[in-house]
Amino acid sequence: MSYYYNNGSRGGFMSNVPKAVKHIILINVLMLVLTYLNNPLMSRLFALNPISFIWKPWQLVTYMFMHGGLGHLFFNMYTLFIFGSVLENVWGTKKFLTFYFVTGIGAALVNIGVQYLTGSFALTVGASGAIYGVLMGYAMLYPDSMLTLIFPPVSMKAKWFVLIFAGIELLLGISNNPADNVAHFAHLGGLIFAFLLLMFWKKKHRLYGRN
Repeated sequence: MSYYYNNGSRGGFMSNVPKAVKHIILINVLMLVLTYLNNPLMSRLFALNPISFIWKPWQLVTYMFMHGGLGHLFFNMYTLFIFGSVLENVWGTKKFLTFYFVTGIGAALVNIGVQYLTGSFALTVGASGAIYGVLMGYAMLYPDSMLTLIFPPVSMKAKWFVLIFAGIELLLGISNNPADNVAHFAHLGGLIFAFLLLMFWKKKHRLYGRN
């Protein structure tokens, strides 16, 4: 299976990346550069704050384009490139963007809800919630596709891959390790909203195709 569509263009590597995935990657890179230039301002305006998002609702979207560093950005964008390209080629740009933002915003809402329940508030940045949604989308479209982890080098079907990751995120989330600054419930939120949206599309016979 091809992970991206090659239309014969010789415009370089990025010309082979689907439109939405390409622009999401570019915006994320730009936002990281701006964050390095003025982290306090960027965090105040665009990171997801469980208090200020009420009067800054754009944070429900912009936090997805903020990252804590180059490594954080790379792993999210690499996963988006590999799996998001597949989904965009199947669904088309409009449907893929709908899926991406529904899962990302859903991840934000779940994360905020958990923070209010626990009384533990913190800024949230990163596309990981939407990226976990992308993984769920891939696993539901291609459940028996074999995936191989880089480390450890273990191969398994996509459906088991996502289920195991969901279990790990749940365990890490409820363990509430003070040294752990990862928004595990945002990851779970992305998986949950992706599953719900995909089941809705499946019921409406819209899981495959660009309608």
